[in-house]
Amino acid sequence: MTSDIRTPPIPGLDFAASYRAISGRDARWDGRLYLGVTSTGIYCRPSCPARKPKPENCRFFPSAAACVAAGFRACKRCRPDTIPGSPDWNARGDLAARAVRRIRDGAVDEAGVPGLASELAVSERHLRRVLVEEIGASPLQLARTRRAHAARALIEQTDLPLADVAFAAGFGSLRQFGDTMREEFGVAPSRLVRGSTRAAAAGATGTAASDERPALALKLRTRAPFAAAPVRAHLAAHAVPGRDEVPADPAEPTRHAIDTPEGTTVARIDWDRIAAAPNDSVTIPVGLELPSLADTLPAIESLRRLLDLDADPGQLGGAFSDDPLLAPLIAARPGLRSPGARTPAEFALGVVLGQQISLAAARTVQGRLATAFARSDARPLARAEGFLAAPDPARIAETPLEELRTALGIMRSRAETLRTLAAAIAGGLDLGPGADRTEARSRLLELRGIGPWTAELIALRSLGDPDAYPAGDLILHRALGVESARAAVRRAERWRPFRGYAAQLLWADFLESNAKPPRKDRP
Repeated sequence: MTSDIRTPPIPGLDFAASYRAISGRDARWDGRLYLGVTSTGIYCRPSCPARKPKPENCRFFPSAAACVAAGFRACKRCRPDTIPGSPDWNARGDLAARAVRRIRDGAVDEAGVPGLASELAVSERHLRRVLVEEIGASPLQLARTRRAHAARALIEQTDLPLADVAFAAGFGSLRQFGDTMREEFGVAPSRLVRGSTRAAAAGATGTAASDERPALALKLRTRAPFAAAPVRAHLAAHAVPGRDEVPADPAEPTRHAIDTPEGTTVARIDWDRIAAAPNDSVTIPVGLELPSLADTLPAIESLRRLLDLDADPGQLGGAFSDDPLLAPLIAARPGLRSPGARTPAEFALGVVLGQQISLAAARTVQGRLATAFARSDARPLARAEGFLAAPDPARIAETPLEELRTALGIMRSRAETLRTLAAAIAGGLDLGPGADRTEARSRLLELRGIGPWTAELIALRSLGDPDAYPAGDLILHRALGVESARAAVRRAERWRPFRGYAAQLLWADFLESNAKPPRKDRP
């Protein structure tokens, strides 16, 4: 450990400001700042209730992985490994932020560091240098910390054997699993406390025979507060037949098809069991029916994106608190989230189908798309009973125009746009969270039939850009009292870099203010 303890290891972290944050046990910094205590060798969240360390024993880091890379292990009291991901990386579009988002989505597990570097069009050496400079950890260290935190959650929340935990968390071997857990937590996996809650709540014990789909019951953590009702209302308004089951009773669980590497996962969200948890957090109980335990982390990341569980309500509340229009809306809906796309390509295709028609009509057409063009998968456990896989862009692109128009019951021009977009996606257009947002927007706008409204909505939900803003939306015009997209852009300038959340607030208010289904299309 370095002796120059007052020099922050990562540029941008001010020692004095960081020490003030931990002195006041300011929970607003949890997930953005980590404290390494040189006298104990542990790292903590800023809000840790333990005795404040002396300044000369403090080092500050921007990520848990950086702490581990510097030789610290997680505090057993404040559990910094349970903090939801930092939303700051979602607001940035640079190389480091794109890499972090892709590592969070499992890119290193799928293709290794060479594959991630190739995807980002840089060398492995350059990628490592940028991440070490920005975050204090290499791509591999970030991936190892992600696996370790997931493994500890599985150990605590399920009765899976440790070998299955290692497999589900993405470790390549039991030896790698044991070494990483010791490095992260200071003890062997077998010495970590096992949780008492069994996966029986999900209809299974957490294990499965070779001819059965595994099932797990987990609790996903997010920052408090969490506005569950508007999120559920959003999912209901956009439920696709064959892909979602959303009962009318708001207390009933909802079920959603989630696309994972080994097939279709079914996720159940138990809305009536959402509960407050320690450290100003909330837990969302979910059940996962998986094609394979290896799909556990991809399914969790998709669910976190769908429910926007890495959002920071305090940050958003502060950003909108002095705005005369948004302040009362966010005060009435503390903890509002901006749901993301479970499958970026599917969402983009669905937006095209939903242009200039009602939400109900859009759901019907999207259901036809899923039925006619669901990905086929012959693997025994890949298919989920009662649910469809996401539409296959390549099949859509290869379908003759008239056949596509007839199958979906849409206009010829809409079918042309759908097929053009499907061909672009099949040809490599990346619309996921790790994509270059500027390039993705530019390529979308080059496609005939796709304008700024469609491109911005895709940027908001698929690319995960919190500042995406469909200024041409008619409901936003009505809420803002303007008559043009240009006026809507001017009005929203003060909301940067969270214009997408501002739009979500206005849409949520519209949904709640109209008991009947909206007559105009709404994102």
